[in-house]
Amino acid sequence: MKAVYLDHAATTPVRTEVREAMEPYLSESFGNPSSLHRWGREASAALEDARATVAESLGARAEEIYFTRGGTESDNLAVLGRCRFLATQHERLTLVVSAIEHSAVLDPAKLISECQGVDLITLPVSPEGVLNQELLRLALESGPTVVSVMWVNNETGLVFPVPDISELVNDLGGTIHTDAVQAVGKIPVNVTGSSIHLLTATGHKMHGPKGTGILFVRTGLQLAPLLHGGGQEQALRAGTEDVAGAVGFACSLQLAVEEQEQLSKRLVVLRSRLEGRLLEIIPGLRINVKNANRAPHISSIGIDEVDGEDLLSALDLEGIAASGGSACESGSTKTSHVITALYGPEDSVTTIRFSLGRETTEENIDQAVVTLSDVVARLRHLEVAS
Repeated sequence: MKAVYLDHAATTPVRTEVREAMEPYLSESFGNPSSLHRWGREASAALEDARATVAESLGARAEEIYFTRGGTESDNLAVLGRCRFLATQHERLTLVVSAIEHSAVLDPAKLISECQGVDLITLPVSPEGVLNQELLRLALESGPTVVSVMWVNNETGLVFPVPDISELVNDLGGTIHTDAVQAVGKIPVNVTGSSIHLLTATGHKMHGPKGTGILFVRTGLQLAPLLHGGGQEQALRAGTEDVAGAVGFACSLQLAVEEQEQLSKRLVVLRSRLEGRLLEIIPGLRINVKNANRAPHISSIGIDEVDGEDLLSALDLEGIAASGGSACESGSTKTSHVITALYGPEDSVTTIRFSLGRETTEENIDQAVVTLSDVVARLRHLEVAS
């Protein structure tokens, strides 16, 4: 049977249009955008055109877009950069994150709380996917506060009401950053008229090149840079810009935003087909945060009485690509901090994530359903026999 890729939340193939847009800047138009000669000016013009395209796609101003080398760097720059700047202005500072953030937010949050004395508050999330906003309000009322809440959770697809949360944060004088890596191109994302101060996106989750990303920084907001040694990106992100990467990112973002509504409608139908059939034929199966507001491309499934590593290995042998959670976590078959935060440390159900994309078909879904059902039955039988 044909191999089926259902791990689009981990990464996506680069679209033909994106490769074609990038190609000239990998060969004949190779200049350094900081150089003053014609090669440099040509590269600089392409870089700024890409920046303008990104800004238009997100409803931002061109000068509010900073190119980075991916979502992780962008998250780190937002969290550490804002906290470090504010720490020079205030004796006491609070950083608030949700319990289900990506490690690219949780790890720098832990670092700055341990090394620079920033008070760290982690907001619990209920099994229904509800964020504790009362605790957030109390933190905001206590003094200068930075908040980082992801728009779409990368493991479950859970959508937080970021526009509403950003209004609360802004009203109480805080700073809000959102990791929108899994949101862009899947749900409407636009900073026009919103109170969002900082927003992260990356190219390879929307058919752009790996190692590309942006940080939106609202006009007037100040950050401390993480990298030093050059004046690139308005002196916020030192280092020679990747012109081809920026062009590819801009192209992939523009296409993702243009196609978002149509794609999302199709993916909702496919996800419903997947989950409905699995619930019918696999006993003891759970759809994580099933009744919450979820992005259309992610389905997080809990299955009891099977080992996670065995399950993923068996699916791979059968030609089905899925994951146990975030692809960025080493040993990703271990219990996810996201599932633990949602269902508690005593939860022993194995989690598998299917994530759909623009190439996913009904035939792919049906094949995955049959294969998963057969694999689970086989593994459960082996477990009983042993």
